Amino acid sequence: MEFDWAQHDAGSAASQQQIEECFEDPFGLRLIPDTERFAEQNRFFCLGQDAGGRHWTIAHATTGKVMRVICAREMTPGEKAFYERKLRESL
Repeated sequence: MEFDWAQHDAGSAASQQQIEECFEDPFGLRLIPDTERFAEQNRFFCLGQDAGGRHWTIAHATTGKVMRVICAREMTPGEKAFYERKLRESL
């Protein structure tokens, strides 16, 4: 999968490398929103961990070949608990 970094803010909390690592996380979660607002815009969410152990929530759009990162931020405590619960369930 290729990344389109044109819209990514270089000053954001997550670097391009950290974002790529989250998408490579074998336990990362890919979420499809259930609201029409996001469905119309082909927006999706990724909850993952980078190689340094930091947890990230990433909003992105994709064409199936190219991934465009819209926003990346550290997980909230609730998101992290959800991620860790799903991790335990998969082991």
